[in-house]
Formats: sequence, structure tokens, C-alpha cells
Amino acid sequence: MDGREHQELDPYAPETTPNRLVRVVVRTVVLIVVLPVRMVWDVLAGAWHTVDRVVLPPLGRALAALGAALGRGLEMLFGGIGWLVGTLIGVLVLIPLKWLYTSVFTPLGHGLRWIGTALLAPAARGLGTGLTWLFITLLVVPVAGLWRYAIVPAVRYGLVVPAMWLYGAVLTPIGRGTAWVLRKLWQGTAWTLAQLWRGVSATGRGLGLAVAWLVMTLLVAPLGWMYRRILTPAGREIAAAFEVAWRIAGYVSRAVGRGLARLAWYLIGAPASWAYRTVCTPVGHFLRDAVWAPARRAAAEAGRAARAALATARETVRQARRDAWRALVGAPAVEQPGEPRGIPARTLGSTTTVPSAAQASETPLGGDPFAKQG
Repeated sequence: MDGREHQELDPYAPETTPNRLVRVVVRTVVLIVVLPVRMVWDVLAGAWHTVDRVVLPPLGRALAALGAALGRGLEMLFGGIGWLVGTLIGVLVLIPLKWLYTSVFTPLGHGLRWIGTALLAPAARGLGTGLTWLFITLLVVPVAGLWRYAIVPAVRYGLVVPAMWLYGAVLTPIGRGTAWVLRKLWQGTAWTLAQLWRGVSATGRGLGLAVAWLVMTLLVAPLGWMYRRILTPAGREIAAAFEVAWRIAGYVSRAVGRGLARLAWYLIGAPASWAYRTVCTPVGHFLRDAVWAPARRAAAEAGRAARAALATARETVRQARRDAWRALVGAPAVEQPGEPRGIPARTLGSTTTVPSAAQASETPLGGDPFAKQG
């Protein structure tokens, strides 16, 4: 590249009149295209900032308060229902299941375990020992003798010895001769293929050099000249035009926005502000003092009454559960002064006493042991 090309591509080189004319035309066209886009962009950005700063925070706080109130109400409702359902399940299902497990399933399981340990396990071990002895005596021993004394000698003297003689006397000389012939054939074939490959390689190198020269001369050089002389200056001018047009469109858009904002204030904002200060504020204070405060106090009183009613219902259900428990398992007997203590009841198959079970006498059919001692 000569010195003239360096001067044409230098961005700090002095400009000519055609360059200035082309730059002005390009920037004008780009400004006409970019100005509506910049104005729409500024409008959308202003609307988003307004929604983000004015609308979303109060809306979020209101939704959070509503969600908290609904959550507390649902928590109280489902908490009471869950407690009632749990109590009913405990009284009607769990206590009978516990009694059934302790009084029926536990003794039945102990009996089944004794049967399996004392009867079934020795029988299974004896049966397994007998079957093992029969299998070894009737099958394993005859098969092992047949293999050792009949099959192995027949295979050794009938197949192995003749095969070894045939391999050493016949197959080994034939294999060596065949290998020598194949080696000579491979050497000749390899030399022929090597010479053929050298010729093909030389021809390919010549054709590759010719094709590369044609591509560089007819395609790469014109494309490089077009990139340096046309595409690079045009791209640089278009990028600079877009940058300048974006800044100018921003100035114009902000000026238009300020004018529209001032007009909207005088037409809408100022009357709305006056109406808010003069009308809405006194009405809001009146509604707060005369309507909202009494309604809030009434709601608080209703909430306290509802909580008291719920507590009374819980106490009633708790008392009913205790009465049901006493009706199912019995209550401890009231001792009178001077009377002897009864024998405490015991659970089936255990020595642990049950304090809540009714006391009962364990007198055998033959008589009272305490009466005999007396």
C-alpha cells in the first residue's frame, strides 16, 4: 500500500467538499429515521419510571396487607378444623387400634414366632440336609466319575495327540511357505503404491498452487479493495451519523417532553391538585373519623367475641374427649378412708400397671387367697 492510500484512510486527514456533502446527507437521512424511534423510546422509559415509582409501591403494599389478612384468617380457620379432626381421629381410631394391637396382635405374633422357631425351623433344616445328601449321592458322584474315568482319557488319546502331530508335521511348513509368499507380494505392492502416491502428490501440489493464485487474483484482491475503499469508510460514516442523530433526537425528544409535561400540568395537574386539597382531603378526614374508626372498633369487638367463642368450643371438645376416654378405658376408683387398696389391673402378657384402667380383682376360681391368709 502506497502513501496515497495511507492518506485516504487516515481519519485525521483534511476533508474535501464531497466528503462533507455525503456526511450531511447521510446524517439528515439517519436523523429522520432515528427521531421517531428516540421519541418512542423516551416515552416508554418515562412511562416505566412513573409506574415503577408511583404505582407499584402502593399496589405492592396493599396486596401484601390483603395477603397477610387472608393468611391469618385461613390459619385460624384451618387450625380449628385440624384440631377438631385430630381429636376425633384420636378418640375414634387411634385408641381402638392401640387396644387391638396390644390385646390381639401382640399375643398372636408371639405365638406365631414360637411356632416358627420351635417347629418349622428344625423341620426345614432336616429336610434340607436330606435333600442335599440325596443330590450328592445320586447325581454329583456318578457324573464326576464318568467325567474323570471315561470322557477325559477318550478326549486326550483320541483328539489331542493326533492334533498335535498334524500341527507340527503338516500345518507349520505350509504356514511358513504361505507367509514368505505373502511378504514378497506385499513388498512389491507397497513399492508400486508409493510411486503412484508420489506422482499424485506432485500433481495435486501444482493444481493447488494454480487454484490458490486464481482465487487470490480474481476474488480476494477485489474483495479486499472493496472492503478498504468502500465498506470501511461507509460503515464509519454511518456509525458516526447514527451517534450524532441519536444525540440530536434526544435533545428534540426532551424538549417536546418538557413542553407536553408543562401543558399537562396546566390542563390536568393544577386542577387535580386544587381539587385534592380543597375537596378530597376534608372528605377523607370526615370518612376516617366518622366511618372508618367506628367500623374498626366494631370489627375488633367482633374478633374478640369470635376468639372467646372458639376458646369455649375448644374447652367443650376437650371435656368431651376426656369423658369418652373414661367411658372407653374406665376411671380410677375413689378410695375411701380405712378401706384396703385393690389390686392394680395389668396389661395382657406384661407386668406394667395401667394407672388409667379400672381396678379389678384377680381372684382365682378356687377362692380368695387373702381370705385364706386371714
